[in-house]
Amino acid sequence: MNHSSMFYYAVREDLIDPETSIQVGIRTFNDDFMGVKILDAELVHEHSINDVVEEISKRVGNRPSYLTFDIDCLDPAFTPGTGTPICGGLTTAQSISILRRLGSVNYVGMDIVEVSPA
Repeated sequence: MNHSSMFYYAVREDLIDPETSIQVGIRTFNDDFMGVKILDAELVHEHSINDVVEEISKRVGNRPSYLTFDIDCLDPAFTPGTGTPICGGLTTAQSISILRRLGSVNYVGMDIVEVSPA
């Protein structure tokens, strides 16, 4: 996370707890993740979807959770309408499978961001 990330400011201002937060599919790296668990795209590719879902579920537990689905986590082969195309992202099949298996999470809201359909 860096100063251009909304999560950076949310952690700094104690709006979210980094110990219960997780980011999945990241392909750009920073030295300071401020306590947020990272499952980068390479790890997702190397492990089973069940392992990924288990790790996410352990991290968030039963706490009220907000899901932000950043379309940039997908490989640009599947998302031509993204503002930040970086090769090596998740496939749509991986993403759908992860999301479907997280149905028991205590969601209080969710959004989809970084969609640039033009």
